[in-house]
Amino acid sequence: MNKIGILCSGGDSPGMNAAIRAGVRQALSLGMEVYGINRGYEGLLDGDIRKMEWRNVGDIIQRGGTILRSARSERFKTEEGQKHAKQMMDTFGMEGLIVIGGDGSLHGGLELSKLGVTVMGVPGTIDNDLKYTDYTIGFDTAVNTILDMISRLRDTSSAHDRTTIMDIMGRRCGDLALHAGLAGGADSILIPEIEPDINAVCRKVLEGQQAGKLHSIILKAEGVKIPSEELAERIQSVTGREVRVVVPGHIQRGGTPSCSDRILASRTASKAVQLLYDDEPSKAIGICRNEIIAVDLAEALEMEREVEYDLYELANTLS
Repeated sequence: MNKIGILCSGGDSPGMNAAIRAGVRQALSLGMEVYGINRGYEGLLDGDIRKMEWRNVGDIIQRGGTILRSARSERFKTEEGQKHAKQMMDTFGMEGLIVIGGDGSLHGGLELSKLGVTVMGVPGTIDNDLKYTDYTIGFDTAVNTILDMISRLRDTSSAHDRTTIMDIMGRRCGDLALHAGLAGGADSILIPEIEPDINAVCRKVLEGQQAGKLHSIILKAEGVKIPSEELAERIQSVTGREVRVVVPGHIQRGGTPSCSDRILASRTASKAVQLLYDDEPSKAIGICRNEIIAVDLAEALEMEREVEYDLYELANTLS
């Protein structure tokens, strides 16, 4: 394979630039031509494509976001849009495509693969919601960002004898809230995979008050159905303590990627290029027990992620 493309799709995550850098430079080292596609599938449809050279990816490994930018594309979801995307690949002579993104992005890549494009999926999402890989690029950085916010919230919450509910991203996956909650010593963690017990949350707050605790921190993952304001009103009515809701939002996606995310991005993107060079069929690249793996793309996306019950129980015990 001589010519390949690389794009980022869906929500950005810290480490995407490290993946772009590795993908471009690995391809060039193998004598391949590599094209950067701006704005994901939307940019592919528009032909917003440029040839990448070694210098184009200099001084980006430490930067969050993505120099190729990202977008969600409604046009690409249609059969007509997918066929046009394939036509654009053919126009530029690209035989393979590296897609850096999460579940939706890799599903888009799967549709392209059905049209004859070889697609390598690199797991770029803070949500950590892809079953086939232990971790996704950006997850570690996002967890540490949340940990920093927990520490700051603990200070101000203690000053006011306050309970704070923190809304955490993750879509239908509770890993961000679970890992940050365990590492940050949250009093309660609500995740979509487990039905929330609001009475248990209230008891935790009351027990903390009776023990002389000046604050309570509750992490609520994005996929939990009860609205945060409704949860706050219920806890406040039971405990009598002021409850505030904090929504950090897209702050969780930004910032300099951690060492772990830079290395994961570099390893997975380099593997993706090597597989394209070797004319392997479409795969999803990931990491399992610190080994870089490549799983059939369709099979990878059929896997369902399981909640880490041991971490959830440990967090409950230690809180």
